[in-house]
Amino acid sequence: MNVQTLPPGYKTAPWTPPEKIDGKMLAEAAGKLIELLRIRTQPIGMKLFENPADMDKIQGVRKPTDGMKFTMCQMVTQSRWYGFTLGITVDNTRGGNCGGVVGLNHPGEGFLSGDHMNGVWFGNKEASAAHQAQMPRVPDGKYNGLVVSPLRSARLDPPDICLFYGSPGQMIYFINGLQFHRYRRYDFSVTGESACADSWGRALATRQTSLSLPCYAERRYGGVADDELLMACPPDEFLRAIEGMGHLGKNGLRYPFPPYGAAMDPAFGMAKSYG
Repeated sequence: MNVQTLPPGYKTAPWTPPEKIDGKMLAEAAGKLIELLRIRTQPIGMKLFENPADMDKIQGVRKPTDGMKFTMCQMVTQSRWYGFTLGITVDNTRGGNCGGVVGLNHPGEGFLSGDHMNGVWFGNKEASAAHQAQMPRVPDGKYNGLVVSPLRSARLDPPDICLFYGSPGQMIYFINGLQFHRYRRYDFSVTGESACADSWGRALATRQTSLSLPCYAERRYGGVADDELLMACPPDEFLRAIEGMGHLGKNGLRYPFPPYGAAMDPAFGMAKSYG
């Protein structure tokens, strides 16, 4: 499609995801994401498995040492910082909410009733129980394994969702890329503590793009930096945003954003940025 045959109102050709998205395609896109946003750690993918034996077919998959248990956010960090491809079952997690958010187990009545967080994160059992009841989760009973792996390895072909950590400025530019060809207003949830439910939990359960404010546990145990947010999205949205950011860059809108100055008349800059 060239400029002469564009639909009315279009200045650049509309974009739709390819019919089949594979791991190699996402590996190339991950490299572009790092180039465009200059994020500090590797974009990763997650994939759920009904049969844990199928995880053994993935090249280079690691499993936690027998007897060692981790939080999900620790395993995510091992993948994005160290480049590990990890295959886990509920036996490798701390159970409760950790495995429950991704559907590997039922959270248990101690959590769902509000008992476990009452008096710690919440001042009464009702608030604690409401927190659990409203938390996005993958329903339990179907999946028994999960693999997390850097997108650059192309070992998940494709993953169910793509994830990366970045600053607020990097995240808004990614969202601007998502909206370049196909505008939609994005709404995100804030669970508070257990915020992994807002990122990989919500995205795995709904296949919707999900931005989260990482919680205390993610920052204490997963090493998430104070300025980091977490984006989780299906592969087609990941590709859509990167394609859109490419167009924004050609229009002179690039990350990092050059500060114009609070004491300057913005007329000249706005003429370039807003037309």
